Amino acid sequence: MGKDHEQEDHDLQVALVQYQQWADETGARAVVVLEGRDTAGKDGAIRTLVRHLAVRHTRVIALPKPTERERSQWFFQRYAAHLPAAGELVIFNRSWYNRAGVEVVNGFSTPEQQARFIEDVPGFEAMLIGDGIKLVKLWLDISREEQAARLESRREDPLKSLKISPLDAVAQEKWDDYSVARDTMLTRTSTPVAPWACVRADHKKRARRAIIQHLLRELAPAEIAKGITVPDPETLFTFEASAIGDGRLER
Repeated sequence: MGKDHEQEDHDLQVALVQYQQWADETGARAVVVLEGRDTAGKDGAIRTLVRHLAVRHTRVIALPKPTERERSQWFFQRYAAHLPAAGELVIFNRSWYNRAGVEVVNGFSTPEQQARFIEDVPGFEAMLIGDGIKLVKLWLDISREEQAARLESRREDPLKSLKISPLDAVAQEKWDDYSVARDTMLTRTSTPVAPWACVRADHKKRARRAIIQHLLRELAPAEIAKGITVPDPETLFTFEASAIGDGRLER
């Protein structure tokens, strides 16, 4: 089984390279949004995803907190500046959805701003898709116990010290608040043209494999995508309201 998975992972990396060659030739544009709980594995998933991709056609965007000037702009403006040109893949490691998660739980924006975001974001994403950009949204979900273990690992391993954030301190304390914010975000912003895919990410390798399978099936042309196995539904599934209460999303 191990060797089978190694071969599959290699084949998926080859398919990603083939996808990027196709995108370069055709001018296809794609945006991947990665959101999730603290320590859910966004950084590791991105490293696996871009491992063999061309730097000139791949951009990973992880924006710092907005400046005073940016706070006075249209909310989506600083994100729009990073959208892809022809042949590019742009990956947002956290995105405009900060406003529906971290900002809600920690009071970094007003309830009025948060309500406007929830109302506006489906239209914003529909505009991107209408202009020909492929958009894939991924929510990485982990259990409370697994998050606690990963937070402890960060504190103990000096090689992970750069991952430590002031928000780590409240990730467990505000677990329930983050759950409520997540449920509202997924319910209100998963649309027919821009659905959320949810990834159960306690098992890192399974999650990364499923993410790449999903991206290839969503972004690659038929001649590449047809050879890609459907992600394990126990690991990755399209969001639906019933997932909030049936155990697929962690409480």
